[in-house]
Amino acid sequence: TSDSKRPQKQWVSILLHLFCRQNRNQLQYGNIMYDRRVVRGNLHDQQNNNSDPGMQQRQQAYRRRAIARKQSKEQLKTKTPEAIQGRQHVVVQTGETLYSFLEELSNIIQVSEIDCQTDEFLDKPSTPLFVPAKSGVDVETQIEEGDLFDFDLEVQPVLEVLVGKTIEQSLLEVMEEEELACLRAQQRVFQELRNNELAEVQRLEEQERRYREEKERRVAQQKEVLKKEQETAEKIAARVFSQQYLAGLLPAVFSSLRRHGYFYDPVEKDISVNFLPWLIAEVNKQLDKRYTAREVLDNIIYEVTLKRLEDFKHLKFGQDCSDS
Repeated sequence: TSDSKRPQKQWVSILLHLFCRQNRNQLQYGNIMYDRRVVRGNLHDQQNNNSDPGMQQRQQAYRRRAIARKQSKEQLKTKTPEAIQGRQHVVVQTGETLYSFLEELSNIIQVSEIDCQTDEFLDKPSTPLFVPAKSGVDVETQIEEGDLFDFDLEVQPVLEVLVGKTIEQSLLEVMEEEELACLRAQQRVFQELRNNELAEVQRLEEQERRYREEKERRVAQQKEVLKKEQETAEKIAARVFSQQYLAGLLPAVFSSLRRHGYFYDPVEKDISVNFLPWLIAEVNKQLDKRYTAREVLDNIIYEVTLKRLEDFKHLKFGQDCSDS
């Protein structure tokens, strides 16, 4: 029957799942194109390569590194924790087969249209009372007063329990109130101690802050004093250096300026600028006049000499003529 075959199918699916889990680590490739056992390419070249011992060693080293990487990856994977002592893990597979829980994903949603027509609204009739069907045989008996329950006798343990529970609850409440009062007193004492400690901590923090500010202020003042001292020392050194440098520079500069005429005597300057040019000009004028007078005198003397020479020649010529 189908009921007897269903457990067998479940056991088959469970065994198939266990077999797949056991052989999952052994299955390295699902595609024959990536299987190392399939030889591709020229076999002659591979035989020549295999004959090289260096190539074989490199291939073996590559295989060892691949195996080590695979083992490290398997160790890093999160696994199910081991079962505690006395228990063991059980593989549970829902469905009749291994792939019964898989479903095909599709973007197409199957839709169907259904319509119906309701009747007009009708009043609901009153629900009749439920009367169960009578079964069995009617039997009757007579119970006298005091046969089943004696109130005075039965109520005594109930009253004892109620009174004891009430007294116990009252005692617990009283003890709880006393404990709460004690806790409140301890809390008040702790709060007072805590407030005192907080005040002391604040005082110490304020004192530490004042000490820190005073220390920073003193350090800043000391840094300022050191800075001023350094600046003063640098100024003094610069002044001494400038004095030493200018000791021989100033006389040379002054002598050079004096030599180029930047420093002069006003009287000497006036004589050299105003008087001497005027004097030279006047001397030149006088010399020009003298030269002119000399030229005029030379011309007069020359003319007189020429005239006398002519007179002398005429006189000589007349004497010659008279002698002849």
